[in-house]
Amino acid sequence: MLRIRNLEAGYGVLKILRRISLHVSPGEIVAIIGANGAGKTTLLRTISGLLRSSTGEILFRETDIRRVPAEKIVSLGCSLVPEGRQVFATMTVRENLLLGAFVQAKRGLRSEIDEDMERIFGYFPVLRERDSQLAGTLSGGEQQMLAIGRALMARPKLIMMDEPSMGLAPLVVRHIFQIVSRLREEGNTVLLVEQNARSALAIADRGYVLETGRIILQESAEDLLANRDVQRAYLGRDLDA
Repeated sequence: MLRIRNLEAGYGVLKILRRISLHVSPGEIVAIIGANGAGKTTLLRTISGLLRSSTGEILFRETDIRRVPAEKIVSLGCSLVPEGRQVFATMTVRENLLLGAFVQAKRGLRSEIDEDMERIFGYFPVLRERDSQLAGTLSGGEQQMLAIGRALMARPKLIMMDEPSMGLAPLVVRHIFQIVSRLREEGNTVLLVEQNARSALAIADRGYVLETGRIILQESAEDLLANRDVQRAYLGRDLDA
């Protein structure tokens, strides 16, 4: 589904990612964990086309997407749920979801859009209740549900999530991770970036530990959960310490 080889990227002269190599197979949940500043968000921004890499290879479904525009990457089947939700505050819940379906809208697939809207409301019933409410007036948890729903409206083959549990109440976090597990059961593939290592690895198949822009460890989720360094990361201790 996704294969990255020797990827390097950053901002101007500041190099963040250093020779990153990883893969995600169809139907997997793969977690990427690490401390603040490790490069997790930079990695997802680079895969999604929001940031250009300086070198390396990004293959998505056997297509090299390293120089492909972000909107084209979405149309190929790769969607990002960004860190901080980034919903359109002055637009309604429904309008935000419809923006996620721009690929189907361009193709005139109205019935698919209606079907997908119902599917999202099935995942997150509260969004149906807030259908005509401005996104900026939603709670943090509701905004996160909306951000996930908006990404799913594009019918992605791979959905990437950047810190979906950040700043949310435990009950909301539990529900969101249940939905992530359900997505895999329904045949979707998920690349999950999380500081909450225990919650992420509890539902993941495999995981990578990212430290100062480098992959320092890759193992099954079960093995990573038993790793003392990963346990310290979950407890909030800097992996660089």
